[in-house]
Amino acid sequence: MRAIQTKDNSKDLVLSTELPAFLIADLVNCPTLPTLPSVAINILKIARTEHPSVNEYANAIERDPALTIRIITLANSAFFSRSHIKVHSCQEATARLGLDTTLAAVMSFSLLQSRGVDVHYQRVWMRSIIASLAARYLATRLCPDMTGPVFTAALLQDIGIMALRATYPKESNNLYLETALSHRQLSESEQRLFGCDHSQVGAWLAAKWGVPTPLAQRIGDSHGEYDITTPDKMCVQLSGPIADAWLSPHPAQALMAVVREFETYQGAHAISLRHLLESIQERLPALADMLQMTAPPLQNNESLLAEAQQLLFQQTLQLRARLDTHQAELTSLRQRQDELEERSRTDMLTGLANRSWLEEQMHKRFVLCQEQSRTMSVVFIDLDHFKKLNDQYGHQMGDNVLQKFGKTLQLIIREGDLAGRWGGEEFLIVLPEEDAQAAKVFAKRIAEHLEITPMAHDDQDPIHVSVSIGIACLADGGFGSADELVDAADKSMYFIKHTGRGGIAVYGDRGASVTPIND
Repeated sequence: MRAIQTKDNSKDLVLSTELPAFLIADLVNCPTLPTLPSVAINILKIARTEHPSVNEYANAIERDPALTIRIITLANSAFFSRSHIKVHSCQEATARLGLDTTLAAVMSFSLLQSRGVDVHYQRVWMRSIIASLAARYLATRLCPDMTGPVFTAALLQDIGIMALRATYPKESNNLYLETALSHRQLSESEQRLFGCDHSQVGAWLAAKWGVPTPLAQRIGDSHGEYDITTPDKMCVQLSGPIADAWLSPHPAQALMAVVREFETYQGAHAISLRHLLESIQERLPALADMLQMTAPPLQNNESLLAEAQQLLFQQTLQLRARLDTHQAELTSLRQRQDELEERSRTDMLTGLANRSWLEEQMHKRFVLCQEQSRTMSVVFIDLDHFKKLNDQYGHQMGDNVLQKFGKTLQLIIREGDLAGRWGGEEFLIVLPEEDAQAAKVFAKRIAEHLEITPMAHDDQDPIHVSVSIGIACLADGGFGSADELVDAADKSMYFIKHTGRGGIAVYGDRGASVTPIND
């Protein structure tokens, strides 16, 4: 980051521009870096004062008779004259043009001196002229009070090319004479060669000349990403692509990108692209002639826009087809991802949560309960005599029992509860916001359901199973972790296992109390 400071008698102008150190050094040491004549420098000094006036501008311009004549002629041109009344003095001309446009005109006339034979220079400047006309049209509709500054910034947005051509003539011949490059490609090539593009160099050069800081900043932002939150900046940023389309050997194709930008900009409803192009076509010849340049051939704007709209429609269909394909692929990937996630946390035999998911959720819910002073209960279930069932009926029958028991739990639990297989024939249910008494009622519902509902059949004979259940409630003990809470429910369940099975034990401050199923 390098700050350029320019001082005059009124105040300091400071503009920070992001240029590589080597580039700044080369620019400063370039003996042919573009400079301004004294009259332009004086105008810039006046522009930077707190309250510049028409009289001050006119007095400075009148010191150069040739420039005075050109300013008066410009003010009487069809582009700026709204009546048949001619102005005859520099003061009248400056008043008609406005201070910003007068500043732009002075700098344009000054910078175009002795450049008439340079074809590339004229092409770059013609782009700036067309861009300034486009920016002025946009500003009158989107930010009328900023029309002058927007017009000037658009006209000067490519002055950085002058500085880069003077500083790096060899690289410039290879870069700027490549007419096949679009302006965006040109900026990308500049970034690779110089570490920045010509808009940033233009802001640096403008600051070195002493232009007002807001103008230099608009030049620096002219090639950036569209800023739809700032209409005056947006007008300058849109003006360049419009000029590129106008000068393109394939204008309809280039204009297609402009149409797309207009459709995405929320203020576009206030703009008629056809009227914009007509405005440029009407005013360009006079302005180009005033700057002693040759305007490009006129376009048939109506057919040009129609062709651009057709191209945009075709491209939209292609993009939509590709988008549909990508969307289908994305949906498939998401479904696959969901399936993988579901499998990663599901016990494949019972369809309940697996142990790793249970442990993860137990930890999260335990922390949440502590942070929010809430409670929960844990119900630990073991199927009684399951090894005997396997030995008597076989493991396939045992798997059928586990599957049926898993479906039973899914039917009994409510939304928000979490049921899972802890391992083998052991199951764990988490009951948020439930105390031990409510958990006990829930456990009895499970046991009573098992008494009347067989979990499998051997031929026509029903196979019933009983369960040993342990309960632990977070509010009933000083549990330091989720593991301790689960362990308390597990111990309560084993208490039942060792005292005859088929019952419910609640972990409490005084140990476990046994409740028979049919109590």
